[in-house]
Amino acid sequence: MPKTGQQILGYQTEEHIVVYQAYKRSIANFALTHQVLGGNDFSFNRMSWIKPNFLWMMYRCGWAEKENQESVLALWIKKSDFSLILDKAVFSSFNKANYQSQEQWREELNCSDVRLQWDPDHDPYGNKIERRAIQIGIKGETLANFCKNQIVKIEDVTDFVKSQKGFLDHQQSTQFSVPIETVYDNFDAITMQRLGISL
Repeated sequence: MPKTGQQILGYQTEEHIVVYQAYKRSIANFALTHQVLGGNDFSFNRMSWIKPNFLWMMYRCGWAEKENQESVLALWIKKSDFSLILDKAVFSSFNKANYQSQEQWREELNCSDVRLQWDPDHDPYGNKIERRAIQIGIKGETLANFCKNQIVKIEDVTDFVKSQKGFLDHQQSTQFSVPIETVYDNFDAITMQRLGISL
């Protein structure tokens, strides 16, 4: 696993990649029952952020201890659909390395349902590390399609999350484990550059 740079890391099979989201229990219960995201408490009118990196998700949701993030879901999607989402991605803030001007960036931003951010990755204790992790914001038609059509399987990993947090709290590092993640590299060099992935 790379120690530095910007790489998409995730738990993968030959055809699928897992992304994570954390929700209040009512949203999670609907998702687990129906195997789609939706229900009365889920909003399709706001941006939803998916994260393939497990430890970044743990940092973000406080190991399922933050309010309205008490349930952590593992969402399995096809790699082909994940790539389709990334094809629409526009950086959430202006970056000279990727856009000729702020006007070009704003125009692309206004035309896309997908946002891209690279944030500091974290170790199991929440400390920042040099490597950066990706999070992908989706809204509009892209969000609706993701929630209703692209998710292959939804799993509740909350009990696993809490058990691993318990090992950390009791300094039982030999029992601590996380999903085995590898670099997602289904891109050509041009796409990698567009997304800011380290070459």
